[in-house]
Amino acid sequence: MSKSNTTNFTNPSIFILVGIPGLEAAHVWISIPFSIMYAIAILGNFSILFIVKMEQSLHKPMYYFLCMLAITDLVLSTSTLPKMLSIFWLNSREIEFSACLTQMYFLHCFLVTESGIFVAMAFDRYVAICDPLRHSIILTNSMVAKIGLGMVLRGGMLVLPFIFMARQWPYCRTNIIPHSYCEHMAVVKLACTEIHVSNYYSLSVVFCSLGLDQFFIAVSYTQILRAIFSLPTKDARLKTFGTCGSHLCAILAFYIPCLFSVLTYRFGKNMALHFHVLIASVYLLIPPMINPIIYGVRTKQIRDRLLRLFTHKVT
Repeated sequence: MSKSNTTNFTNPSIFILVGIPGLEAAHVWISIPFSIMYAIAILGNFSILFIVKMEQSLHKPMYYFLCMLAITDLVLSTSTLPKMLSIFWLNSREIEFSACLTQMYFLHCFLVTESGIFVAMAFDRYVAICDPLRHSIILTNSMVAKIGLGMVLRGGMLVLPFIFMARQWPYCRTNIIPHSYCEHMAVVKLACTEIHVSNYYSLSVVFCSLGLDQFFIAVSYTQILRAIFSLPTKDARLKTFGTCGSHLCAILAFYIPCLFSVLTYRFGKNMALHFHVLIASVYLLIPPMINPIIYGVRTKQIRDRLLRLFTHKVT
């Protein structure tokens, strides 16, 4: 370790991102699936945005929320993957202190925002199934825009204290971050001061955002299932439940990897560091890659528009 990395300093000008600790020799090979997943995420989410914009029949609340989800996924993946790939390919490990905090802010802000968008989509399905006659009255375009703005503001306000605390703390141990991106806990562990406040606030944010979001989603789907099972025929029940299938798959693709990463980080103390970092890196790519595939395959309107688009090009 170089002397510049161990000398006492406060708010260092740069941090050094290790990448995947212990797997540096395999960085080039690791970059191959990462770059493929990133390419799929970019292509898929831009395709969703393009299709919804061009198809007039998709100008509905459900697809507006889907566009918000696509934008959030693009920000999530782009805030981390380009720098991660530069580490893997070019060994470009340095990141400025302010850039590290910016990456941390966008990453955690849009994770919270994406969770909120899933709640909004669950509310949309609840109104569409349980109170269909008032769906267009309740979820107007202005209301959808306000909900989207509210989710972004919520994420931004909840995550902002992380940045203020991380910026004020002195860093006198090392500026080497054993991670592939500026994850909050990986950064604050380098501070030479008590970080209990940050730990408690981090847990409260997880509870107040992801925890409550999952609770509201569960409540919405409890009411949705009650309404579905009250339908008279099996075909009607299956058809109605089918409108929720894409949303449920996207929720599982987001919360299961996120929950697994949090649990391994909090309780998997005996697990190798490279396993923690690898899981934390992969789970940021799974939802942006999977979501457009789920909605492209399971949503008839989007699937038909894609088929028409490619058929027209071939013709």
